[in-house]
Amino acid sequence: MTFTTVRSICLSCLTLLLTFYPLKINALSHEWIGVPKSQYGEQLWDKNSVKKNQDGIIRVLSKFIPKSSTDITQDILYTMDVNCSEKSFRDIAVGTTEFEEFKNKDSDWKDPNGDKLILGVIDDVCTYIN
Repeated sequence: MTFTTVRSICLSCLTLLLTFYPLKINALSHEWIGVPKSQYGEQLWDKNSVKKNQDGIIRVLSKFIPKSSTDITQDILYTMDVNCSEKSFRDIAVGTTEFEEFKNKDSDWKDPNGDKLILGVIDDVCTYIN
């Protein structure tokens, strides 16, 4: 085989690879909005990730940053749904290194039970989308 043939085969394989397995590129960067901090840490939500479904439920990426970070207590990433009319939420997925690292099997709607961080996210996101 000649060099030109080998080069042509390699370029064809690379083209096929990129066509059927595209690089994962996050087109939108995060625009984090913080809610008032609590004694446990702070909660942020991503303004660029907010999407409203046809049924009125809002999906948003959120991040909890504990007051003190160690190997045990680290940032937690959430994909959460918000129901503005009922002031409730459900965590669809959770992760520590990337969003949707672990799908939440218990994704029932929950009341924030006075949690200032979650209430802050619900209020901010509902105000932003409406």
